[in-house]
This record gives sequence, C-alpha cells and structure tokens, in this order.
Amino acid sequence: MIVFPAIDLKSGQVVRLAEGDMDRATVYGDDPAAQAKVFAEAGAGHLHVVDLDGSFAGSAQNRAAVERIVEAFPGHVQLGGGIRRREDVEGWFDAGVSRIVMGSAALKDPEFVKDMAREFENGIVVAVDAKDGMVATEGWAEVSDVPVVDLARRFEDAGVAALLFTDIGRDGLLKGVNLDATVELARRVDIPVIASGGVKGIDDIHVLKLHAHEGIEGVITGRALYDGRLDLAAALAVAEQQ
Repeated sequence: MIVFPAIDLKSGQVVRLAEGDMDRATVYGDDPAAQAKVFAEAGAGHLHVVDLDGSFAGSAQNRAAVERIVEAFPGHVQLGGGIRRREDVEGWFDAGVSRIVMGSAALKDPEFVKDMAREFENGIVVAVDAKDGMVATEGWAEVSDVPVVDLARRFEDAGVAALLFTDIGRDGLLKGVNLDATVELARRVDIPVIASGGVKGIDDIHVLKLHAHEGIEGVITGRALYDGRLDLAAALAVAEQQ
C-alpha cells in the first residue's frame, strides 16, 4: 500500500484546509520544494500535490511551486487542482508529473477524462470527492446529485489508474479515515482506490492496510504529518509490510 504525503498549495504556501474551506487554511510553510525534500528523506516514494487555487479557478495557479516540487522530489508526483483541458494534462506530464488527478472534469466531461486515461496509460486518477455519499466538485464548493459509486463505475473500462476517494466531512479534521465508505467503494468497483480525508494517526494506516487486498491502493495524509501525530517513516513501514 502506498502512503502519499500531501502538499496542498495556496498562494505558493504549504497549507491544510478544514473540510475544503479556503477560509479555514492553516499555513505550514512557504517553501513547498523543501517540504517535498523532507518527505523524500523520510522514505516517501510518492507525493500528492494539490493546487488549491487552481481547483477554484479551473486552471493552474501555483505552477512555479509545483515545478519546484517536481524538481526537488526524486519519486512520483501525483497532481490535482483545476486540470480540465488537454493542454494542461500534456503540459504537466511534460513537466515530470507522474499522475494527474481529475475531479470536476470527471463529472462534467467524462468522455474527455476517459480519452486522457486511454491516451496516458496509468496516468489519470479520478477524484471522487464525497459529501454524504454524493459527488462534490469545483473545489468542493458544489455538491451534485450523483452518487459516488455511480460516478466511479463510469470509468471502469477507461484505463483509469485509480480512484481517489475523499470524505469531505473528515478532511483536515483528524477524525479518522472513513473506512466503511472507502472499503465499500473498493469492493464495488474494479479500479484501485486511494483513501483520503481524516487520517489522524498510525491506526488509520494499520486498518487500511488490512483491506489492501480488497483494492485499497494507497492513502493520502496531510495534517496528521504536519501536526506530528503521524510519523511518516512509521507509516511507510506499516504500509510496506507483506
């Protein structure tokens, strides 16, 4: 199972939001590339980066910061936030990003996302962000009437690398990951699932690891790392156990 330390970018700074609310941002640093190096030194081979401003604007807003992160981090960088056009996708792959996360586009233009998934094999991750079981988009500012499982199933035959499932109601609040909803999604689709939202400590890593065989590919963690509640090296050790 992969542990993805998260770097969320707002105005070039490393932040964490509470429930996706841009007005409830905690700043953890002003050097994203240095933070990427810290995670690499702890043993991380994967990184999850989000251009928060881009999520709301619909286009890249923290390009320079992302480029510095890619340059500084020797492993794989997974990037999301406002990536909704072919030229955006191609540009980020050319810049060295390993995977592109698409959320709003998956709901509003699924054929485009499928085309990208087929063209860039194992390069597209579909973000399934949920509020009370329904898909949320536009940086979580809008909640649709589409159930999470219904959206996920639309991409089963498209070559999507993974589904990134986030329970918005837990994100950044250290409430613990929504294990039931995450595992239920993994059981009902044929695409690997990455858990996100609410990780509060090593117990979350342990319990998700128990379900790795059911399709849990990885877990994203942010605030727990920044607050010192979760040791990244310890989390990686648990996740990598056979």
